[in-house]
Amino acid sequence: MKKLNLVDYHMHTVRCGHAEGRMEEYAAQALEVGLREIGFSDHFPLLHIEDKTLAMGLEELPLYVGEVGEVRAKFPQLPIRLGIEVDYIPGYEDRLSSLLAEHPFDYIMGSLHFVDGWGFDDPRNLDGYEGRDLFQLWRRYFELLGDAAESGLFDVLAHPDLIKKFGFRPDADVTCLYRECLDRVAAAGVAVEVSTAGLRKPVGEIYPSEGFLRLCHDRGIAVTLGSDAHRPGEVGDRLEEALPLLRRVGYGEVAVFEARVRAYLALPEGG
Repeated sequence: MKKLNLVDYHMHTVRCGHAEGRMEEYAAQALEVGLREIGFSDHFPLLHIEDKTLAMGLEELPLYVGEVGEVRAKFPQLPIRLGIEVDYIPGYEDRLSSLLAEHPFDYIMGSLHFVDGWGFDDPRNLDGYEGRDLFQLWRRYFELLGDAAESGLFDVLAHPDLIKKFGFRPDADVTCLYRECLDRVAAAGVAVEVSTAGLRKPVGEIYPSEGFLRLCHDRGIAVTLGSDAHRPGEVGDRLEEALPLLRRVGYGEVAVFEARVRAYLALPEGG
């Protein structure tokens, strides 16, 4: 098996309610596929609703932090970072800031799974697309993504164009929405994730699109890599398919984090 020699900063655990496998299995798979560094980034407790199928409860957060420490001790040969994926919900910024400060995270990923209360990426809510003005939906999504970047809460924006997950796209050109959003992301100094999870979803493509990623590169926005693994076999999944995209756009390195300080690793040769 060819070794990936990459990083995977987006992996979940059973605590989120929709993943499977032991954390040790994720770490072992990372070694098997030749990852240089990994990060667990399970779903932070949702503050606006309670749904144990979407995220851990607040009482589980210290346990999750401790479990990442335990798996680190078992795999000293593999750098394992403590990350977390946090839904950005307007109005909860102060509480989030206080709760996040209680734990020694290496990086915090901000994500959007809700647009004004609607869980747009949940298959249970697909009927919410009926009758929607898709351009206005995408406008609102990218406005919120910009808000998330400017909140100061996050180091990375996860799967930044997740709104395309089910293939519902506006007929109109959305480049203007990307530009407006990414001007704000760049000014905030936040990185974006290049995620292969979209290859496993109905949209069948990497998050974000090449056009979006080119605009990121033009603005000097750093990138991280992630598989969004929800089972051990997905660790590092198809990350090698992101390499040609990254190189084509102009990226030669990816961001990594320790104690919320950003550093960079060069992409491997080839790809």
